[in-house]
Amino acid sequence: MSRSVEEEIKINSDVVDLNCNGYDTLLVVSSVLFIVYLVVRAKKNFRRLFHGGSYILISYYALLWLVTLLNLAWSFLQTWQCSPGKQVAWNLLSLFTTSGMLCLEISLMAFLLKDNYMNAMEALAHTFIVSGIIVFVDILLKAIYVFGFGVPLFNNDVGSTDTIKWCLWIVHKLLLAAAYGFILFVHFSKWREKLPPRPAFYNYVVVMFVFSAVTLFACGLSGIGAGLGSWLYNLTVLCYHSLYLPFLYVTFLADFFQEEDFLLDNAYYSEMKDAGFFDAEWE
Repeated sequence: MSRSVEEEIKINSDVVDLNCNGYDTLLVVSSVLFIVYLVVRAKKNFRRLFHGGSYILISYYALLWLVTLLNLAWSFLQTWQCSPGKQVAWNLLSLFTTSGMLCLEISLMAFLLKDNYMNAMEALAHTFIVSGIIVFVDILLKAIYVFGFGVPLFNNDVGSTDTIKWCLWIVHKLLLAAAYGFILFVHFSKWREKLPPRPAFYNYVVVMFVFSAVTLFACGLSGIGAGLGSWLYNLTVLCYHSLYLPFLYVTFLADFFQEEDFLLDNAYYSEMKDAGFFDAEWE
């Protein structure tokens, strides 16, 4: 009996080691490549920001750099989740990294959905007040459950059958999916003109809605103990930390950092035309 228990523990330990070291290379490579790209473009981007950027874009670009560095550290230190003495450090790093990425998501939504009458400073205050409140509540609740109740929210190899863990993630992903779904609903409703006339914005929302729905499905499967759920959830974590920041940059910031202003204006005009923004002028 004791031998079988020891064998099971050894097998579980081998699985943990495999999970800890199986995908960290991809995470590190993608994170390093993105930060190298930011460094290469940094001089031109800073010059563009300080000569024609708003306070919002400057703040958002600074936040992107901070979160990218946190995500790089998170990618390099994957083995911490398998080290008993590093659990607190791993939870803190994961908490601030995921909250930083969530802040980017919410700040982007708040900025793009801001009222048109706001000036730059009002928009900046509105954007970071909204995102700051939501992210603060998110950090507080996660910290209570992780450090207060010992729920392994950020350890993919521990707590695979923890009901509280998966219930929390289900609620979290459900709220995100609902937010993106609401924006898509408004886009196809009579209130469409209240949203930014940029197809790139809706492409981003569609991708994030599908991703949130898949992650929600994975959490639901994991909550009922399905092995496919844990595998799918780990895959969504890998994709999120590897691809979200480059996807965000390419979708919203790359156009702004083009050298020639007329190229930027033409790009925005083409997107607005494709979205039917000027159809009323021909009727």
